[in-house]
Order: sequence, then C-alpha cells, then structure tokens
Amino acid sequence: METKGFTISDIHRGLVEKEFSATEIVKGYLNKIESLDKKLGAFLEVFQEDALIQAKKVDDSIFRGDKIPVLAGIPAGVKDNILVKDKKCTAASKILENYLAPYDATVIEKLKGQGAVILGKTNMDEFAMGGSTENSAFKLTRNPYDFKRVPGGSSGGSAAAVASDECCFSLGSDTGGSIRQPASFCGVVGLKPTYGAVSRYGLIAFASSLDQIGPIAKTVEDAEIVFDVIEGKDPKDSTSVEFKSQIPNPKSQVKGLRIGIPKEYFGEGLDSGVRKVVEETIEKVEKEGAKIEEISLPQTKYAIPCYYIIATSEASANLARYEGIKYGRSNIKCQTSNLLDVYLKTREEGFGDEVKRRIMLGTYALSAGYYEAYYLRAQKVRTLIRKDFERAFQKVDFIFTPVSPTPAFKIGEKINDPLKMYLVDIFTVSVNLAGLPALSLPVGKVEVEKDKAGKNSASVGWLPVGLQIIGRPFRESEIFQIGKITEKLV
Repeated sequence: METKGFTISDIHRGLVEKEFSATEIVKGYLNKIESLDKKLGAFLEVFQEDALIQAKKVDDSIFRGDKIPVLAGIPAGVKDNILVKDKKCTAASKILENYLAPYDATVIEKLKGQGAVILGKTNMDEFAMGGSTENSAFKLTRNPYDFKRVPGGSSGGSAAAVASDECCFSLGSDTGGSIRQPASFCGVVGLKPTYGAVSRYGLIAFASSLDQIGPIAKTVEDAEIVFDVIEGKDPKDSTSVEFKSQIPNPKSQVKGLRIGIPKEYFGEGLDSGVRKVVEETIEKVEKEGAKIEEISLPQTKYAIPCYYIIATSEASANLARYEGIKYGRSNIKCQTSNLLDVYLKTREEGFGDEVKRRIMLGTYALSAGYYEAYYLRAQKVRTLIRKDFERAFQKVDFIFTPVSPTPAFKIGEKINDPLKMYLVDIFTVSVNLAGLPALSLPVGKVEVEKDKAGKNSASVGWLPVGLQIIGRPFRESEIFQIGKITEKLV
C-alpha cells in the first residue's frame, strides 16, 4: 500500500478504525525501502522478518479488541549507534562491523513496550562524527530532495528515511546538531531534548556531556508523541533527570510571547536565501501577536572552538575502549609479539579518517602541558555560553535562529576541508554546550540553480530550510506548542 505522507496519527487512526492492518502498513514501508534505498542509502540493515512479526502482534491485539498505544504498529528507523538487542550496532564503523548488541537501549525498550515496529538501522557518520553522513564506513546516503547533495549528519540516514517515507519516524542522536541539521536539510522535524531528559543507556558514546537521543518525524505533533514515550528518568543512566513536563499555555496562539532573535546568528556567512525564509517566518509569527526582540549571545563566536575541544576530548576517552580485544574486530594476525602494536594496527584499520582526526585532537587537548590551556579553558567558555542563554531567557520565552547557515550542500563539497565542515554546526553547537532543548522545523525552501540540482531529485531546484526554536531546560512541551503554531503559519 502507498505510505506517502503518513503521520503517526494517520496510521494510528487507520489501525483503530481497521482501514488497514499493521502488517499491510509495514509491508508498504518495506516495499518503499526495497524500491528506493539502493539509490537513497538511508538504511544499513533492514529487519524484515522481525518487523512483520512485530506487526502481526499488533494486528492480533487489535483483533482481540485491545486498546492499542499510539505507537503500536508504527514503522520506525533507528540510528545505528543505538542498541537493538541481537542486532548489529556498528556506529557506521569498520571497527564494530560485526558487533551484536547484547541488550536493548532504554529508548528501544520504551518503543517496543508501545508496540512500535523497528524496520532497521539507519546510516550515519562514523561514531556520529560529521555533518554530512559522508563519513560512514559502509555507504553514502543522499538527500531525498537532490541525490547529488548530502542529507546532513550525523543522523543523515534517519532524516532521509523519514523524508522519503521509508519509515514514519526515526531516532537519532544529537551531539552538536546531528538531529537538527539533517532534519533541516531533509525538510522534516527534529528535536534535540534537554540534556538528561532522555536516557543515553544503550547509546554508543561520542561525547558524554553533549550526546542526546531524540526523535525525527514528519510533524511537530509526531515528534512530541515519540518524545513523550522515550523521555524520563532511567536508573541505568545517572545523568538522566526526573522532571514534570511543563503544562503549556492552553491558548493556541502566540500573542504576547517574547521571541528573541540573536544578532550573532544573522550576520556574515548566512546564505541570503536561508535568511529570507527564516525572517519571513519570524514576520508571520510577529503578525500573530508575538513580541520580537533582538538579543545578543556574545560568546557565540567561541562556540565552535569550544565545542571541538570538549567533544574531541571526550571522544578520545570514550573511544579508547575500542582496542580490538573486548570490542570490535582485532588485528591479532599482525606479526608482532607486542600487544600495543595489535592495538595500534586494529585502530589504524578500524577507524576512518575523521574519527582518527578527532581522537588525535582530543588526546592532544588532554595531554600534559595542554590540559589547562585547552580543555579547562574550553569548559570555562562553556559556562559563559550557558550564562548567555540564561540571561537571554530572563527577557524572552523562546529564541529563533536558522538551523544551518546554508541549505544542503553537494556531496564531496566540504569533505576534504574539515574546517568548512565544522562551521556547518555554528548555529547548533551552543545548544548542546548549554544543555538546552531545541527543535528544527521546516519553514520553507530556497531555490538553487537547476544545473546544481540532481536529475533524480523529488523536487529539483528547491531545498528545505529549517527554523531552530530554542527553549528553556525541560520545557519541551512549550517548544512543541510554539512549533505547532509556527508549523501552521508556514
């Protein structure tokens, strides 16, 4: 059956009213993957048999007359750094090529508890290190709007799968923008939750003080449905937090809301088309009665260097475990009696260039004589960045910014220039450093020259643009409210 444009609510209503079965809807998505994914490259592995078994259980429950949860029978994709028991979890790295997950991540337990159908694992940048999904060790993922362009990263497979109707929603992880940026590039909704709002148990770690799991979906309502299932305190994750979701204002309007526009985010380097789309959206919200106020986040200029010192330092520590003995493949065949050489050879062959680059940067920043000059100083700057946001939220209720300074760029355009690639995250990394929640919402498209657009694209010549809505810690419900209102305006 045709699955184009289905939301979670659409499928749930159809199942309850018996317009179709869970098996039929899952087969529809599996057929879409089979017909499209050889070109798109969103999935690394598809769990066809398991998905149909899960769907059958939902159908049996409906046949018995049971009341089913809202996610029951809903086909989902899962980024390949989130553990699904007895399935490969590679983090798109050769070093974990044959690693089988021994348990379910907490978020997967919660999805399975709701009866969600996991279709498979989606492609990503290796160990979530990248902004284009070009760093995967296994395949290239393309943007559904233009097959010559990247889907963003590192959750590019998850975003591309949702945008192309290969799944209804997906899970990604966000360390410096890895949910929001691909959501923006692919024209879907992505939420980076407050740090601690969602358990990280069962997520392969990149940078532990920055990583967060979140949903990618068709609509704000769908993202909210998924978040409400996966959020909450987990005894297996000491950084997770018990919190009561704030009750949003019952008024379905923005009148009186104060929205901050940081001047640092609308300066040099912002694509003119992106600026126009975002500013037009802000004007529409203002016409509905919101109060628009220019604010300043002066530490923004230090966000990229601060982030790339902290993130690489934590990566250096987290990835030290992959020495080929306990985790991943081992090069024990190398001709040496020295165990250290086995470790070095294994890591040399198992890690890709970007992962090696970040490990070296982080190890250098943590080394004797440089720790205080780099890592400690970066942590102090991180505190200043967080204080910038705290001062801003004394004046405003939300902060609106672009998600990325440009729309999706061409495959190969930035991959050989790490500095250009890192600057793609300039509008997103501050949110992770401050531990705040933020939503990427598609608000329009920009036109690109037709000779730069792929002939195989679904919408040749037009690329999506995302608006970033930043809120106070643990106020996701308020972000969803303003997001749904803005979604209707555009």
